[in-house]
Amino acid sequence: MPHVIIKCYPGRTEEQKKKCADRVAQDIAEIMGCDLSHVSVDIREIPREEWKQKVWDVDIAPNEKDLYVKPGYTCE
Repeated sequence: MPHVIIKCYPGRTEEQKKKCADRVAQDIAEIMGCDLSHVSVDIREIPREEWKQKVWDVDIAPNEKDLYVKPGYTCE
């Protein structure tokens, strides 16, 4: 039952977000060997000025050892 949360800056269209969520769900189902109906994808728009506080400090920096893909930027 994979659940994915994608956090990004605002500005994408609903069509772009739907297409992204659909592709992510399809890839996860295929790669992890589960039924597509068991995958959920949530896209949350975080304003640029809140990124460090709401994403970097909460999800990225404290969990660096668990990141399979690390960001190529810092918020220092």
